[in-house]
This record gives sequence, structure tokens and C-alpha cells, in this order.
Amino acid sequence: MNGAFIAWGLITALFIPSGWIPNEMFAGLVDPMIKVLLPVLIGYTGGRMVHGQRGAVVGAVATMGVVVGAEVPMFLGAMIIGPLAAYLLKLFDGAVKDRVRAGFEMLVDNFSAGIIGGAVALLGVWGIGPIIEKVTEVAGDAANWLVTANVLPLASVVIEPAKVLFLNNAINHGVLTPLGAAQVAKAGESILFMLETNPGPGLGLLLAYFFFGPRALRPSAPAAIIIHFFGGIHEIYFPYVLMKPRLILAMIAGGASGILVFIATGSGLVASPAPGSIFAYLAVTPAGGYFGVLAGVLVATGVTFVVASALLGFGRGEKEAPAEETEQPTTTPQEA
Repeated sequence: MNGAFIAWGLITALFIPSGWIPNEMFAGLVDPMIKVLLPVLIGYTGGRMVHGQRGAVVGAVATMGVVVGAEVPMFLGAMIIGPLAAYLLKLFDGAVKDRVRAGFEMLVDNFSAGIIGGAVALLGVWGIGPIIEKVTEVAGDAANWLVTANVLPLASVVIEPAKVLFLNNAINHGVLTPLGAAQVAKAGESILFMLETNPGPGLGLLLAYFFFGPRALRPSAPAAIIIHFFGGIHEIYFPYVLMKPRLILAMIAGGASGILVFIATGSGLVASPAPGSIFAYLAVTPAGGYFGVLAGVLVATGVTFVVASALLGFGRGEKEAPAEETEQPTTTPQEA
């Protein structure tokens, strides 16, 4: 799934008019991929998670309904309708199990998948697609207000807590990526791609854990840093925040400071960096935009590290615990 997003991101970064190698023919791939291919793959994957291969097929078919029923990329719609169609098929399969006569199994399987997938696709065209489009428009208006009012860093107050609740993909692919794609079509780049995907806050948090976190967790931090910063798997640091919820303040501070730097330097990306690693960030950075992008990542890392370290007490609790153990009075067995 991430491979498809990477392919779209690379094609966008290279061939759109503001890309590295502008090419009108190749750039023609960008719009169909984000409006059709990626939503269908999301619906396919969601359906497969619910009901295996049969669920994947009806999920993909149903997703075409929301794709046709709306003008904006239907990532959020695909996340809803794909699993929904698969779940309905799963209910049907459970209801007719052991009731189909021998020799009719394939007929029932094929027609049930076709009927349910087609019916949910029609529902997507008529109802779900327009509703999700309206939700996306409202979210877009909110994002535009944050930008025009110069308070975009406040988005971190919502984004960072939602991320650690594992809503990062819904926020990024469901809301920010479609809005960012619309801005790219007009301006050639978008800061909205950078709101949720900045690897700086996660790196700062893990560094704070490595230097000042509980001793039992410190050995796990280096591996988590590699997986997060270079591999782009942000989920690796979510449990570290959930173990000490006050650290969400550090994540908000780091995310907001990074966004502030992006605004100050006029930074933006040409596509969503998926997965959100530093390599993906650099791959979708427009020509001449590296300074602002790297500055935003570094500032977010530094601010998160400082705030998280303070919230962890700079390791004082960990230093005091061994000292208290050594100061415990020793007792000797009393003679009977």
C-alpha cells in the first residue's frame, strides 16, 4: 500500500510543472492515480482486512462508487466504504453458510459479491461520496482559515493527540493529502503535506527517552529511532507517549514549532511523503526548498527533545532510584 503512495509521490515530484523534470505526458498520471488508483487500493486493503480476498474485491468495487460520486480524492470515503462492503458480504456469507446446495457454491459466491459490491457502489455514488466530499470541503475551509489567519501551528493541538491514538493515517490520507493535492494543482506545492508527517517531533521524543527515559526503556530507543526517522513508521513512538501522557505537550510544542518554521521559510512539498521518513521528505521536496524543510524538521526535533526531557525530569527520577536502593539500611539476622 505504501509503495503505491511512494510511486505517486515520486511521479508527482519529478514530472509536474514545478517538479524536477517537468513532463506533461508523465504528469498526466498524477490526477488519475490520486483520484482513482489510491482510493481503490485503500478500499481493497480495508476490505481484505475485514473478509479476506472476497472482502477485498467488494471493497474495491464499492470504492468506485465514492470515487465517481465526488470530485475530490476519496481517501476517507474509501476507508469507510471498503470495510463496510466487506462486512456486509461477511454477514451474508455467515448467513448462507451450510445452506447452499452442493454445486451451487461458486454461483452463490460470485453473484453475492457482485450484487453486494454493486449495491454499495451505488450507495457510494448517491450518498456516501457526496457526504464525504462535503466533510472534506469543511475541513478544507478550516485549513484555509488556519493558513490565512496565520495560526496554522495550532493544528498541532488536534493532530498530535490524534496521531498517538493511531488516527494518523485517517488524518493524513483522509483529510490533509486530498487538500494538499488541490493546493499542488494550483501552486505547485503545499504545506498541508507537512502538518502530520514531520518526523522531527517523533525523533525528539525518542532522543529524550534515550537520554532521560526510564532505564528499562532506554535500550529500545535507538532501534525505534531508526524505524521512525529512516523507515517512516511513526507508530513506533506512539506507545512511548501513551506510557507518559504528559509527553503529548512535547509533541504539540515540537509539531507547532516545525510548522512555524515551514511558514517562515515558505516551505511546502509536492506530494505526501509516505511513509513519513526523512528520505520520503527529501524525495518530495521541490527544487530549492531543502533549507526550509530541513530547518523545520530540526527545529521540531530540538523543541520536542527539550520539552520532553523537562517533562521526564532530565532523568532525575532514574538517578534517585538507584541512590535510594544503596542507602537502604542493611539488617543482620538476630541471634535467637
